Amino acid sequence: MMHLQYPVPPSKHLCHTLIYVESGTHKMNLGFVEYETVPNEILMIPAGQVFSIEDINNTYNGYICQFHPDILIGKYGCRELLNDFDFLKISGNPKTRLATEDIALVTTIFKRLQKEYTDTNTANLNIVQTYLIALFHEMNKKSVKSPKTISASEIITNKFKELIHIHIKTHHQVNHYASLLSVTPNHLNKCVKNVTGKSAVKWIDENILLEAKYLLFQTTLSINEIAAQVGHEDQSYFSRFFKKHEGISPIQYRKMIDKS
Repeated sequence: MMHLQYPVPPSKHLCHTLIYVESGTHKMNLGFVEYETVPNEILMIPAGQVFSIEDINNTYNGYICQFHPDILIGKYGCRELLNDFDFLKISGNPKTRLATEDIALVTTIFKRLQKEYTDTNTANLNIVQTYLIALFHEMNKKSVKSPKTISASEIITNKFKELIHIHIKTHHQVNHYASLLSVTPNHLNKCVKNVTGKSAVKWIDENILLEAKYLLFQTTLSINEIAAQVGHEDQSYFSRFFKKHEGISPIQYRKMIDKS
């Protein structure tokens, strides 16, 4: 049983994090979206995704499994395998609802993974890799059985989200991302707006804020250094940008986090 004792400010891991809820509810913000996970659902937090938890009153039973992306690239896997699982991508759907008939098998896989780590001094990575791949294919079964037709706008928007994640520290212009996607800025903005309800500029600004919040909480970097890390060489401009969107300055935000 997992019970959170305190809020988790914006954070991220180098590993993928998988949360399987057997009973109770679990709430977490991935990026700007809140997800509530209920029994027999799995939530995947991709490596590098900024997440936060504000609701600390939820108690749930289940499993948390963390693994480095490279564990899927080995004896029984390859880098191309990552493309088969949408939930491992920043732009993918992080939630999976298990079919009733799959619950027992998925639970068995989690128990086997737990046994490998608790009953041995050194986990056999070949065994871990094999069970993780089996788990991902079980999670993928529903989407494989009922393939969804993805529109051209959704394809462009998903690629845009992935590119933001890669380039947010250095590029903030819609023109840059449009060029990488071989479309016009107007077409990119129209696609993103139609799919998400927010403009491309809004997506870029929100990702800058997420990265800044993460750095303010997780590091001891100065405000000037954080500004540079998110692509704002001018600290004053960065502070004005942050306050415009958050209502408080970066310094005030860091103090607020420290007090909590």
